[in-house]
Amino acid sequence: MLNKGDKVSVLDEAINGVVLSVKNNEVTIETEDGFMMTFFVNELIKMQDTSNLMNSIKRIDLNEVSKEKEEPKARSFVKERKDKREIPAPEFDLHIEKLVPNKRGMSNYDILTLQTETAKRHIEFAIRNRIPKIVFIHGVGEGILKAELDFLLGRYDGIDFQDANYQKYGLGATEVYFKQNTK
Repeated sequence: MLNKGDKVSVLDEAINGVVLSVKNNEVTIETEDGFMMTFFVNELIKMQDTSNLMNSIKRIDLNEVSKEKEEPKARSFVKERKDKREIPAPEFDLHIEKLVPNKRGMSNYDILTLQTETAKRHIEFAIRNRIPKIVFIHGVGEGILKAELDFLLGRYDGIDFQDANYQKYGLGATEVYFKQNTK
């Protein structure tokens, strides 16, 4: 719950401020730049008080810090082997921030529908243009978009899909293969 005087930060925007008033579901804040702005409660996050931060910093052992600075950490790189003739698969980011300029006012249902319709459009395009492989970036999150994507892909014949390269995408992407007929 937000109260007058709380320091808040706006989700999805680089705006910080102090709460001036709370009425029903709307919160009026004064930004650090002196502007008055109104947001819904679910668009704000309360910032923690940083006064206890200095107390916890004093407890750090200086010997440990200097030891960490002296010993360089070993770095290992695993380079992905690529065939020079291989054309990289097109990647489509299904995060809502990449699909619309502002998601304000969209329900979760609207967002998921837009994401699945976008994926369906890319699948249809790849089938029409005989593209052998595409990658959908869906992120990890709660897995709802991934589940919807799996359901959508399962409805097509001649499509195989699996988690994309872990080194490149982590757990947040699906690779789709299209079995092409040679007609």
